[in-house]
Amino acid sequence: MLDIKNLLKLTMEKNASDLHLTVNSPPVLRVDGTIILENDFETLNTETLKNLIYSILTNTQKEKFERDKELDFSFAPQGFDRYRVNVHLQRGNVEAAFRRVPRSIPKLGDLGLPQISQELARKPNGLVLVTGPTGTGKSTTLAAMIDLINNERECVIICIEDPIEFMHNNKKSIVKQREIYSDTHSFAESLKRALRQDPDVIVVGEMRDLETIGTALTAAETGHLVLATLHTPDAPQTIERIIDVFPPYQQRQVRLQLGDCLQGIISQLLLSRMEGKGRVLATEVMIATPGIRNLVREGEIAQLPTLIQTGAQYGMRTMDKCLKELYKKRIISYEAALSKVKNIEEFKIL
Repeated sequence: MLDIKNLLKLTMEKNASDLHLTVNSPPVLRVDGTIILENDFETLNTETLKNLIYSILTNTQKEKFERDKELDFSFAPQGFDRYRVNVHLQRGNVEAAFRRVPRSIPKLGDLGLPQISQELARKPNGLVLVTGPTGTGKSTTLAAMIDLINNERECVIICIEDPIEFMHNNKKSIVKQREIYSDTHSFAESLKRALRQDPDVIVVGEMRDLETIGTALTAAETGHLVLATLHTPDAPQTIERIIDVFPPYQQRQVRLQLGDCLQGIISQLLLSRMEGKGRVLATEVMIATPGIRNLVREGEIAQLPTLIQTGAQYGMRTMDKCLKELYKKRIISYEAALSKVKNIEEFKIL
């Protein structure tokens, strides 16, 4: 039977990461990165699809969608996993993408993240960034970091999310989760207000614009631990993205700020396992050593990869080295590793 709850149940049973509802197609699942058409269900036409999606929207959400032609929200029917939902138009048809968010928050070690990720989460202040393309588990890594802090420290954690994904209960800490549009107007506005809410830790779901990035840097500079994500592939490009957001006359000041407050950057990729079942996390880690801080302040971004390569004693590693290790352990195929490496000739030598 074509019903949202049946489709979400199927998504859970098949351990899919995403459900896509699109016109002139049956429901589509993404399992281990692969698209699978669920041909046991009928092909969705315009009217059926709109009724199906509108069946889970409130009147307020319908009005917002019809006004803005875009809608992001979280959906958690009782007894199901939580879902991050995006409703959109495609050639005039109402369509939707559902990203599944498991109910339990995983531990950092269980995700395949290196030990240094726990040390970054335990930092008393500064800026810790989790980066990578869409769908590589950045939100899951942030949730695991928040959970570690929640279990170990007595503090106030303010999370600004769009929308709320993992749900956190107060343990040793107080965790306040604010959803964009439901609880606040924007990341930038909420981040400014957060500084007046007695936070110890501030979590920014995504650093999207100049104002958000500028306020996050100020918060990290003034004694708060700021955890945030960016859609950048590696540490050097993350640094460049942050600096380039600002006008030229501010960039020197931003380099100095970033050099002082940055604690580390974890860049992530998800790759299919060699045996074809499940995916594995590959990470690049940059830790803000005195040498790294100095390069950031001076704007010598091109030299960062060299320090990351030689910084293993600090917990650093390049993405190419991580891919090499996963291939040597026969977790990923040679082709999968080769498709993601930056320096192909050097990788072949490794």
